[in-house]
Amino acid sequence: MRTLMATGCLVLLLGAAEPTDDVKKELAKLEGNWSMVSGEHEGQKLPDDLTKDAKRESKGGATTVSIGGQVFIKATYTVDPGKKPKTIDYTVTEGANKGKQLLGIYELDGDTVKFCFAGPDQERPKEFKTEAGDTRTMSVWKKEKKKE
Repeated sequence: MRTLMATGCLVLLLGAAEPTDDVKKELAKLEGNWSMVSGEHEGQKLPDDLTKDAKRESKGGATTVSIGGQVFIKATYTVDPGKKPKTIDYTVTEGANKGKQLLGIYELDGDTVKFCFAGPDQERPKEFKTEAGDTRTMSVWKKEKKKE
């Protein structure tokens, strides 16, 4: 019985291990303030008036997306930059899908990041595209320059 308990404690401790250096570097690249460049949902382009007012603020493994100054979603996230494509998992803490997990993929290119997320309880996308009825959302964001 003691062996079983000790093994269980060890598994819990190992599961809570610090992120690797690659993950830490990737998380640092995703931090900051971002403006949406474009987006689509289920194969339909998001309206320009919506995308021009969309902002993303990410820090410490948490992100807040606001549209027109109103919070749309808040989530904590983890990434795996070793996968092809890179993966990102949101745990929604505020918004329509609060308490649910959204699985996605992402691609960083300098100060631009592209995300493709499946809807709640859906399989992770394998490519950056959306189609009618697939519950996926794809978005492209540009990092805002730091004000001096």
